[in-house]
Amino acid sequence: MSAEGMRREQLSVLLIDADATILDALRALDTGAEAILFVCAGDRRVIGALTDGDVRRAILRGAGLESRSLREAMRADFVWVAPHTGRAEVLDIMRARQIGQIPVLDEEARLCGLHTMRQMISVAERPNRALLLAGGRGTRLHPITATLPKPMVTVAGRPILERLVLHLMSCGIRRFTLSVNYLAHVIEEHFGDGSRFGCEIEYLKEVDPLGTGGPISLLQPRPSIPLLVLNGDLVTQCDVGRLLDFHAEGRYAATLGVRPFTVEVPFGVAVVEGDRLVGLREKPTERMLINAGIYVLSPEAIGLAPSRGDYPITELFERCLEEKLPVGAHFLQEDWLDVGRPEELRRARGEHHAND
Repeated sequence: MSAEGMRREQLSVLLIDADATILDALRALDTGAEAILFVCAGDRRVIGALTDGDVRRAILRGAGLESRSLREAMRADFVWVAPHTGRAEVLDIMRARQIGQIPVLDEEARLCGLHTMRQMISVAERPNRALLLAGGRGTRLHPITATLPKPMVTVAGRPILERLVLHLMSCGIRRFTLSVNYLAHVIEEHFGDGSRFGCEIEYLKEVDPLGTGGPISLLQPRPSIPLLVLNGDLVTQCDVGRLLDFHAEGRYAATLGVRPFTVEVPFGVAVVEGDRLVGLREKPTERMLINAGIYVLSPEAIGLAPSRGDYPITELFERCLEEKLPVGAHFLQEDWLDVGRPEELRRARGEHHAND
């Protein structure tokens, strides 16, 4: 609920009359959920803010419990904002003033809402399920992956897959399906049903390796809303909320997360037409967009998934294009690293030489 969407009864418990006693204030603070009261005059105009600390300081100065001295105890110079003040501005004020609550006052100084840091940083839960592809053997990371599935390799003391789950949860995702095969028990024992992480986790067990696309064919029941699919070995801060919104607003059947990638060619490149040399490019830098291993699939795209087992998810995108379905490309601006090779793992760990 937004600060300005609070009901009248929710706001009323935050108000206390200026003529109330110190004891009245203590009782109201004790039963309230926000640890703050707003002192109002007879016409309900807010004239001050009052916290438990303000009341304790008043008592230390000699105020009795039955004294009607809230005007002396309150802070008349409290911070407030007008209705429709933007979220970014409110957060800036909170950080600058180091406060966790800011009331919203209308033009007559009446309370019409309350911003809290908890409410500002919370993310609405999204109904979408995330399918995390965690069945690969990770042969390029051998010998680390001899006894550990690649998604469970640690970065900064935490398994890559756990980092990914926690990041997606911070974006509002609470339902996960983990597609597992190689050393599946390690993943299942670590995550369980997800309850200790505050989410719901199911498992899709691959009898044989299914590639990046095969698990989609096995999802039961088939998703009725867009499905988020990610490679399980990504270290990323991708804003999947923005990705899902992009997918919905564009009415795409499928969306591919892409990001810029630069390749420096270590040789001079010859430009040839037929058998004639028409130019030379000395050690050029090639820039391209790469598949980031992050996808969104609507039900109509999932319905095109082949019934056979092992296939790449890119084949499903090709089928969408063949069927003239709209396919989106979402540019990822956030940090991203595919931890598939030793040098990438060292980068993710901030290492400068091999010591795995």
